[in-house]
Amino acid sequence: MMASHKRLALAEVRDLALTVLTHFGLGERQAKAVAETMVAGERDGCTSHGIYRLLVCAHTIREGKVVVDAEPEVHDIAPALVRVDGKGGYAQIGFEEGRPILIDKAKRCGIAALAVNNSVHFAALWPEVETLAGDGLVAFAFTPSHAWVAPAGGTAPIFGTNPIAFGWPRPGEHPFVFDFATSAVARGEIELHRREGKPIPLGWGLDPQGQPTTDAGEALAGSMLTFGGHKGSALAAMVELIAGPLIGDLTSADSLAADDGAKASPFGGELIIAIDPAGFLGSAAAEHLARAEHLFEGITAQGARLPSQRRYEARTRSLQEGVLIPARLLDDIQALLDKPLSA
Repeated sequence: MMASHKRLALAEVRDLALTVLTHFGLGERQAKAVAETMVAGERDGCTSHGIYRLLVCAHTIREGKVVVDAEPEVHDIAPALVRVDGKGGYAQIGFEEGRPILIDKAKRCGIAALAVNNSVHFAALWPEVETLAGDGLVAFAFTPSHAWVAPAGGTAPIFGTNPIAFGWPRPGEHPFVFDFATSAVARGEIELHRREGKPIPLGWGLDPQGQPTTDAGEALAGSMLTFGGHKGSALAAMVELIAGPLIGDLTSADSLAADDGAKASPFGGELIIAIDPAGFLGSAAAEHLARAEHLFEGITAQGARLPSQRRYEARTRSLQEGVLIPARLLDDIQALLDKPLSA
């Protein structure tokens, strides 16, 4: 083991996350939901969405940008639509509240959508779509963030990192899942490079003067870039629209304005769409899902990797061996517990 890292069992990661979150006053339900998201990030090798996010959560709570005792409110607005008002809490509890209703509606109508409004976002979207795919549904999820990302051809931030996630159920296998930011990389990846003093690749961001940079700090102070030029930019705009105005919530520019310089986590909405294959296919659903496996086999037979395959491999290892956490990060997390809450 590297001296700069410490190996923790996943149960220890969970306990650490719960200790910090409850120390900062987050209610039990939210603390458990948020901690599980971080454990999932560490478990699956997605360290930018693991317990590093405790630093982000602690700051966001301290700045008063989270309602620590939030109780989501469900609005059953149409046969295939449900809205959950997160009441200023973390999006995880809004999804928890709306998920069983979304599943029921999707199975009754064939397709259904869940809007989670007025929530704080800091995590990846793959836990939501993987969970729904595990329930036998095809799932999509979208959310804006803060305006950190410039449009293709521009130099000023207007988009969020604006992730898109997709889940597909696979009989006897882990679901097929992908989750990617429409920015060239997640903002947490740039922050981790900054913390470690490492340069970022060209194409990740621009400095405050709008020039390409390999300095992580300059990119964080300037603007991030979309992946794939105008294609990623168009997808980022789509996410702004369908998970912002369409569901009556904030755009990334609105979220950043509401933040008012606090540098807290983004605030806004999330749109989740679920499709029941049996809605289209009836009793033939199993047959056609089996045919879909030929597509996956055609990919892997060439030596190509399916999206999420690396996560699942990391999951297998970490469930047995635990995970390596940078010692410096653990010191920074411990420092959170040593400081007065008002600091």
